[in-house]
Amino acid sequence: MKLFLIQLRSELTKLFARRRTYIGYGAFLVLELVILWVFHLDGPREEIAKILSDTGLEVEHYYSALTVTYWMIGFSMAMLGAIYLALVSGDIVAKESEDGNLRMVLARPISRLRVLTLKYLAVLIYTVTFVWFVGVSGYFMSSIALGWDGGLFVWNYDLKVFSFFPEATAGIGRLSLALVLLSLSMCTLSSIGFAFSCLRIKPAAATILALSVLFVDSVLQMLPFMAPYREHLLTFRMSNWIYALENTVSWAKLAESYTFLVGLDLTLFVFGWMAFKVRDFKT
Repeated sequence: MKLFLIQLRSELTKLFARRRTYIGYGAFLVLELVILWVFHLDGPREEIAKILSDTGLEVEHYYSALTVTYWMIGFSMAMLGAIYLALVSGDIVAKESEDGNLRMVLARPISRLRVLTLKYLAVLIYTVTFVWFVGVSGYFMSSIALGWDGGLFVWNYDLKVFSFFPEATAGIGRLSLALVLLSLSMCTLSSIGFAFSCLRIKPAAATILALSVLFVDSVLQMLPFMAPYREHLLTFRMSNWIYALENTVSWAKLAESYTFLVGLDLTLFVFGWMAFKVRDFKT
């Protein structure tokens, strides 16, 4: 076990030490600053104020750091998060195979399953760390700009979520729960990219294939004749993290969705392993 943890730390060091990590994290900080600036404009502020006023909620209390953080997390993951994590996960095996590093690693007395397990765990840890970085940094910047007080107001017309939490501590607790579930959702995307990365293809191809799966699934959600099956689609289940922000959490709904996603993650790992174990790395 000690050797396994040392090897896992080595994989994580390789991932976090790459220049891409610093550029990616920096890009997301800039994106969060842009979102924060947008929320200071009159248009978005007036729109949110109108929604709050129509529901009888106090505008100044709910136009807060927690509410802006909720939007930061959603926008960041939807706009760039999927692309970034697909790039990282699609690169993890395919890039080392392309560079010839895997050939040297597998020349040592180490099983292919161990190598693949280490890389998969490293990708999952990287994914969870990234999601929490976006959430914590977003809340920190929002709090500096808007103050530490205020409640959390959440609305999503597509998923029919409309809730509010007057106390900041309750809002922080719910956002933390949402981040846990969002981390699991993004781990599914990383698992898709990882599975494609195990095939004998270029890193860019693995990334494109992972994003293509999400794109096709998202398009299917928008087709009218798919409406009865919408709740069974992958991207719909991945977006169920927002149900953690309902005033009364539907634990059964969350358990069903995330049991499915975890099961899919394990299936994708097995698929990647089956492809990886028969590959010839000598050429």
